[in-house]
Amino acid sequence: MERNDKANKLCSVARAMEVVGDRWSILLLREAYYGVTRFDEFQLYIGVATNILSTRLKKFVELGVMERKGLPEHSRRYEYVLTDMGRDFFRTYLALKKWGDDWLADGAGPQVVFQDRHSRKEIVSPGVLDAHGKPLQLEDIEVVAGPDAVAFNRKRFGKGVPLAGGKTEAAGTTVARTPSPSARRKA
Repeated sequence: MERNDKANKLCSVARAMEVVGDRWSILLLREAYYGVTRFDEFQLYIGVATNILSTRLKKFVELGVMERKGLPEHSRRYEYVLTDMGRDFFRTYLALKKWGDDWLADGAGPQVVFQDRHSRKEIVSPGVLDAHGKPLQLEDIEVVAGPDAVAFNRKRFGKGVPLAGGKTEAAGTTVARTPSPSARRKA
């Protein structure tokens, strides 16, 4: 089967990796989740070269992951604050952290634990459940073409997206749907 670059460019995972798919970007988000907002603090805690940090922060601002705000006490200094888009990635970060804690942590466990500010109970990444509320396993899934699938993916994955009532959308059929967050932002 021939490779389809258009399918890769339109893939949500590929697009997400363009935003956060390198070590420095994930570590930058980690520090933002820890409460860091200033350039010099990001640089200190991550240990990244200033040119790389500057590039990542600029990219996050351009893509809407962070917002750059002037500091009132320093007219030429800024802080970098997570937007809704950046805050929403926190669930994904928690899942990545849990995987690292489970499979890669040394010694007695993780270096950092998130806890609820009020109850002081540990916040853990919730497991993904199947339609029956049981832990989802890779063997339990079926990949089907999505509603906006390119021809390559419709051919590759065959079936259409299951609709309400158990019916399956035929490839190439257009069905009205609630717009995704990205579609709503573009509107």
